[in-house]
Amino acid sequence: MPESVSTASGPTLRELMTNVVGSGPKTADDMTADQARTAMDRILDREPDPTTLGAFLLANRWKTNTPTELAATLDVTRERGVETATPSVDPVDCGANYDGKAETAIFGVAAGLTAAAAGQPVVVHSGSGIPTQEAPAYYDVLDELGVATDLEPPESAAMTDDVGFGFYFQPNFAPEIDALYDRRAAMGVRTFINTIETLVNPANADVHLGSFYHLAFAKRMIETLRASAQSFDRIVFVQGLEGYDDVRPGSTAMAEWAGDAIADREIQTADFGLDTDEDALAVDDVAADSAAITEAVLAGEREGPVRDAVVLNAAVRLYAGGTVDSLDTGVERADAAIADGSAAERLAALEAFEP
Repeated sequence: MPESVSTASGPTLRELMTNVVGSGPKTADDMTADQARTAMDRILDREPDPTTLGAFLLANRWKTNTPTELAATLDVTRERGVETATPSVDPVDCGANYDGKAETAIFGVAAGLTAAAAGQPVVVHSGSGIPTQEAPAYYDVLDELGVATDLEPPESAAMTDDVGFGFYFQPNFAPEIDALYDRRAAMGVRTFINTIETLVNPANADVHLGSFYHLAFAKRMIETLRASAQSFDRIVFVQGLEGYDDVRPGSTAMAEWAGDAIADREIQTADFGLDTDEDALAVDDVAADSAAITEAVLAGEREGPVRDAVVLNAAVRLYAGGTVDSLDTGVERADAAIADGSAAERLAALEAFEP
């Protein structure tokens, strides 16, 4: 774990609230990178009283954080509060919303294992019951599958190398963020902490796959990662189902960066085999039903929209990682990995992994 040493100097969080960000969404100023670093240092020090912290987080939500601000808070978080562990393979880092999904299945475990079987390692990370939704996330699906989840970062890296799919557990790799749980839960709304925790990249991957509701947000996230101290070869964002990193069916959008300008495009998921609507992907119990879908689809025992969703999401991971150069080819590779049983073998290896 990196030594948690505060570098805070300069204004207090209350002074930043009063003099910079707190005058309202139309008149508030943006923080400089130094001011944002100071703010995050003070938050991780758990220095501000709950009222000041709540006001500061809410003011930033009102005004909308800039990439400069988010990159600075992200850098402090990684420097002080994140223990990374780099696997030998080159995974795609999947940063889904930590507060989970409430209505539709989580396809990322099945899709990640399918991508791994087709040659592209994948890493996911989450906590459990994260505010504001406190809905099921990656952890909960893996727990339903009986997979080892309470892993220290080096164990997560070993899982990634052994299986091609790895899970990093937030309380173990980012305990200082986990320690803010009660204060975050009391807010009742998402804050910039919900944003930066998806970008912490505990495996130090060169490729990030994220999700968004609105295209402007995706572009802001790409600029955030570019402004941060991290180094990426490629960044891809998909318009996600419930904002998660499962592609929304129908007409949807992608944004990507690979060293040049940010490019975005509309795609029709029906062109890649997912010809359905969101209702067909709804479930009653997100964690349990997502685990059951994962097992059934990878075993070749379930067809239809949920299998199509797994295949397309695996294709996105293959494309993001550069294993294929188009979604069409990714769909072919993912479909073959399920059909020949290699995806099911990856699931068996994941369930058998012992730290």
